[in-house]
Amino acid sequence: MKLGKISLAGASLALLLIQLAVVSSAAARYLYQRWTSPRVWTRTMVYDPEMLMRGRYVSVQLIVDGCRSTLPSAEQAVTPSDKDGAPAGKTYSIRSTGPVHFSARLKTEGNELLAIRIPESDSPSDGQMVSAWPGLTCADMRLEAPVDFFIGEHAANRVQITPGQELWVEVTVPRRGPPRPIQLALKDGKTWKPLRLD
Repeated sequence: MKLGKISLAGASLALLLIQLAVVSSAAARYLYQRWTSPRVWTRTMVYDPEMLMRGRYVSVQLIVDGCRSTLPSAEQAVTPSDKDGAPAGKTYSIRSTGPVHFSARLKTEGNELLAIRIPESDSPSDGQMVSAWPGLTCADMRLEAPVDFFIGEHAANRVQITPGQELWVEVTVPRRGPPRPIQLALKDGKTWKPLRLD
């Protein structure tokens, strides 16, 4: 069939080549980030979204250390004090009626994933949204957007976590965009067990 001077088969081939170029460029970008971006292990919380299309994946929320951040309001943080009332230590806990949300830049330092709050006067859209939950410490903040770790066809479809175990994920932290997962592991006390899910 002819459509002017271009055949339908030729148009289909051109569309296929464009789609392959888009997918290849995205894959190349992720591979480049994996080799050049810093890596870090961080604790996670399993997150089970209500999705119409569920695939073979584990969706997790990353736990980040926000102790170097100031919250949007000083009244939302409770800093420990010594017997004389002076601030003691660099940690604080969250005091609010609900979760506190703010935009932050992510960085790695000392094998930790840190969240540094972006002031409202800057460009918050460049960061990742973080939530600080009442009663928890600043070291237990969470990235709001979950990270999906895809499971291989022949791997077990579920990650079993028993009481006392923690699920950890190794991620790369690009300069822009969310962290990208590499592998998962279970931590049980001092025991570290990488999970084979490929």
